[in-house]
Amino acid sequence: MTTDAWDGIVLKKSRGLLDGSSLYRRLKIRLADGSTITVRVGRDLWNAVTEGDRVTKAAGQGPRLVERR
Repeated sequence: MTTDAWDGIVLKKSRGLLDGSSLYRRLKIRLADGSTITVRVGRDLWNAVTEGDRVTKAAGQGPRLVERR
């Protein structure tokens, strides 16, 4: 499922070398309707957030930190 805009709470942070050479950073997000999505994010956002923080993504923009836990 891909969504162009969303808002939710960080449940889990993960990272890994999925292709053996590039480090991918992902956040598992719980949306307001209770569903969860996994999104790939850049290093700055991944380093800035902790579990429980609220993040949002507007249509046509990247995810960003809205509120700290």
